[in-house]
Amino acid sequence: MRLFERVDREGPNHAVVLGVFVDEALTFASGSGVSVDAVAVSRGPGSYTGLRIGVSMAKGLCYSRSIPLLAVDTLELLCVPVLLERDVEDDALLCPMIDARRMEVYAAIYDKSLQCQRAAGADIIDSESYREQLEKHPVYFFGPGAMKCKDVIQHPNAHFIPGILPLASNMLPLAEKVFREKKFEDTAYFTPFYLKDFKATVARDRLRI
Repeated sequence: MRLFERVDREGPNHAVVLGVFVDEALTFASGSGVSVDAVAVSRGPGSYTGLRIGVSMAKGLCYSRSIPLLAVDTLELLCVPVLLERDVEDDALLCPMIDARRMEVYAAIYDKSLQCQRAAGADIIDSESYREQLEKHPVYFFGPGAMKCKDVIQHPNAHFIPGILPLASNMLPLAEKVFREKKFEDTAYFTPFYLKDFKATVARDRLRI
């Protein structure tokens, strides 16, 4: 259940607003008698600056309060509002996308139960992209990298959902699951998955093939 939320849509203002938002959230929790039992943060893939600031703040809170650190995959996080707000078919596939400039995206494919059907990868989009999945299933594309692909992927089974962003409030169901299963991160050594590192990993894997 969402008790408190602050959102900034003015651009990359993490360093300016995050500390203020966290202070407001902790003040609200203290005044409302709400215990803070863990802190959830995105593990990426994501921008270096955004993840670095978010993870540093999360680690500081976990150390100061002796509470566990939880990590949520950014691409999986993007699926949450689609599943909560859209009535998608039982056999539908979900393809969250993060923009990688030009006609490249970082994407993964999940089924309706959030089981990963294709691991995250760096994809160059053309008219044949995801055809194997589109021939068998309705596929929903969304996230910050999806709308630029709409004019290129024109298969009748392709559906594009605008306005889906990786909001912290949508972490709740994923973070609660991680917390119940006690899949806590090592606060001292946890490192997020930066886009630049992700792209290098994908390139090395392709070279091996």
